[in-house]
Parts: sequence; structure tokens; C-alpha cells
Amino acid sequence: MKVNQAEFIISAVGPSQYPADALPEIALAGRSNVGKSSLINRMINRKNLARTSSKPGKTQQLNYYKINSDLFFVDLPGYGYAQVSKSEREKWGKFIENYLLHREFLKLVLLVIDLRHPPSKDDQAMYSWLKHHGTPLCIVTTKADKIPRGKWQQHLKIVKETLGTDKSDPVVLFSSELGLGKDELWQIIEQKIGYAADPAAEELPQTQPESGNP
Repeated sequence: MKVNQAEFIISAVGPSQYPADALPEIALAGRSNVGKSSLINRMINRKNLARTSSKPGKTQQLNYYKINSDLFFVDLPGYGYAQVSKSEREKWGKFIENYLLHREFLKLVLLVIDLRHPPSKDDQAMYSWLKHHGTPLCIVTTKADKIPRGKWQQHLKIVKETLGTDKSDPVVLFSSELGLGKDELWQIIEQKIGYAADPAAEELPQTQPESGNP
């Protein structure tokens, strides 16, 4: 997908604030500081449209980013932040669960995992929950640039074994710094939302006369 326009729409705190555009939604779930904002920025070729909170664990909204007129990225509140109270974590959990279970425009959840570390108990719980409810998902392992290239497959193996992934689960090796995995992830997203590029736009270069031809 060629991103021509990307904009922040709203930080929604409930269904009444969700956009009414009826566009496909791609949700990003993961621990605080796992790199969800950086992932979004890399995918849309922007440096800081999606901003990392200066206080991890404080984001309690669903942040909507509109991409072209094709889809939304929906950044879910990060989980697993130790300084957040148990009651607050439970509140967020119900909020996220309600969105994941009932949002009709949700097409795919990107479960974002830090490649450097084995998936946490929260990561495992999220994966199991998504699988239990049959929610389409893609595992995206971020911060690959922080690990020597020769150890990527070893760390991927740990992620898959810890989560107990199915062979059918797509797993994308990603680096926001290098752009690694960007094209592969867009292909997965495009397939899920049924995206097709405008044929007229693709054919446009062919209308130009070729030099030397009658």
C-alpha cells in the first residue's frame, strides 16, 4: 500500500467515540514500550504521527489513525505496566476486551512482541485469548535491530515456542529503525482488508509514449 495520507483522528474512551467511517480497523496490542507507536510511524513513513507517551502505562484510550481512506490503525492501551494498580489494569482489560469482541470493523490484531525477550505472561494471555475467540491475528516481533542478525531465528523460535503458536499464525520480523518487515506486514494487512490498488493509477505510466516508437 502506498500511503498518501495519514492523520490522527481521536483518542476514544468508549464506543460512542469510535469513528463512523465504516473502514477496516487494524488493532495493535502489546506491552507498554514494546514499540507500537514506532511501528505505526514506520508503516506510514512518518516520524512522529504516533507519539510515544512520556509516562508508559498512562494511555487509557484507543488511538485512531486514518490511513488514506482505506483503513484505521487502532493503538490499544499498553498492558503489563507494573506501576498501574490492579483495579486499573482490570478496568483497561474490560475496555479492550469489549472492543476486541464487539467492534464489527476489526479485521486483524497485530500482537506486538519485543524480539529481545521471551513473551511475558501478559503476552501469552493475550495470544491465548485472541485464539480462543477466533480473532484474526498477526504476531509482529519488534526491535530486531537490537539483536545480531545471526540470532534472529533463535529469538523467533523462543517467541513461537513460548506463545505456542499455530503454524497458520503469520509472524513478521520487524524493525522500525531498519524498515525490516514493513512490506511483508502491509501484504498481510492488505489481504485481510481486501485491499486492491487503483488499476487506473497502476496503468498511468503506460500512457506515456516510449521514445523511438512510432
